[in-house]
Amino acid sequence: MTLIFWALLAYILGSIPFGLVIAKSACGIDPRKDGSKNTGATNVARLCGMKYGIATLACDLLKGLLPVVFAYAWLESPFALSLVALTAILGHVFSCFMGFKGGKAVATTVGAFLGLAFWPALICIVLCLLMVWLTGHVSMGSLTFALSLPVLMLLSGNFAFIPVAAVVMLVLFWRHKENIRRLARGEENPWLKKG
Repeated sequence: MTLIFWALLAYILGSIPFGLVIAKSACGIDPRKDGSKNTGATNVARLCGMKYGIATLACDLLKGLLPVVFAYAWLESPFALSLVALTAILGHVFSCFMGFKGGKAVATTVGAFLGLAFWPALICIVLCLLMVWLTGHVSMGSLTFALSLPVLMLLSGNFAFIPVAAVVMLVLFWRHKENIRRLARGEENPWLKKG
């Protein structure tokens, strides 16, 4: 019952569309209809400004981090903690507040894995930011983060978290399929470019 409670709580928290709330309240824009038509921090920053993008990023990160951190006090099994992390991430992708549609879940994944395995996740974040800096594309950074997750779980000895890292990698690649197509065609918008 404890696992069900934490998984359900993680899903509900993960489902809260902070990007939509922030964009609508701050600048009267529905990010699902403008820009990249995504509720994530990148699109909110493009549409409403950097500070609102950062606020969205922080909120989306926390909704992945907090359920995992608090669940650690109640759950001991790596499988149970992995499930809590995964349900928070899936809440963002399939939000019950947006008709089971949602965002790409990169920030929520970052938060969840900072809770599961802090140092390996931090290295993944550094690799992500390095790729954004080198290419100018947030999507390239996100895909690098996704690819590096299971690798860093393996290299750091966090073997119990490799399965959830692999599942999340597949989810993130699936959510970025349009970005991958645009990157292949050379049509992906660089960081902060309108549209």
